[in-house]
Amino acid sequence: MKCSKIAGRIAMLATAVTATVGIAFASGAGAGISADEALKKLMDGNTRYMESKMTAGALCDATARGKLAKTQHPYAIILSCSDSRVPPEIIFDQALGEIFVIRVAGNVTDPIVLGSVEYAAEHLGSPLIMVLGHERCGAVTATVNSKGKPEGNIGAIVTAIQPAVKKAKSDCKGKTTEELVECAVDVNAKAVAAGLTKKSKILAEELKEGKIKIVAAKYDLDDGKVTLLK
Repeated sequence: MKCSKIAGRIAMLATAVTATVGIAFASGAGAGISADEALKKLMDGNTRYMESKMTAGALCDATARGKLAKTQHPYAIILSCSDSRVPPEIIFDQALGEIFVIRVAGNVTDPIVLGSVEYAAEHLGSPLIMVLGHERCGAVTATVNSKGKPEGNIGAIVTAIQPAVKKAKSDCKGKTTEELVECAVDVNAKAVAAGLTKKSKILAEELKEGKIKIVAAKYDLDDGKVTLLK
């Protein structure tokens, strides 16, 4: 066989392999683990964090940076509040490249947030999406205590959280303000998680095809525990 024909076949094979890999990543296989395995990794990491037995720091050195310089395949997407006390990489004891984090006050969504989640789910192959609220959330507290329209762009955050606060006032009648805030945090996280597929056709299709799993959770500022919300 002539060298030109061999070279042609090698080129065709390389193209086929590249296409196959591209399909695998797009179909949710990029992370290499299932959504349930991803969730277990997160919760195991949170246990290490709570017990002060964190290990991820050792995996954030120059060698790790070098391996991740040209590619990433995070196994989980976390939409969390931007509160300085709730950094997902730390509370789940995760190293570089392991989780794709989107942080915004009140862990609410807008088109940019949704686009970020879509990108990680569809193009990076992350099989798990977690919406993470937290105890004594300032954005939720501000919404509960809101009287009139807040100044500046904070009003957009309050507006996004108001439906959850309204439902919490109905579900948690007779509660103190502090208890109402915690109820609203739970309602908000669950509502945001449920709303992802309603607001995104891409995520709805990914979920329908079994490529992703979506969960809601809450972080406790006092003991550091993350609890899944039902």
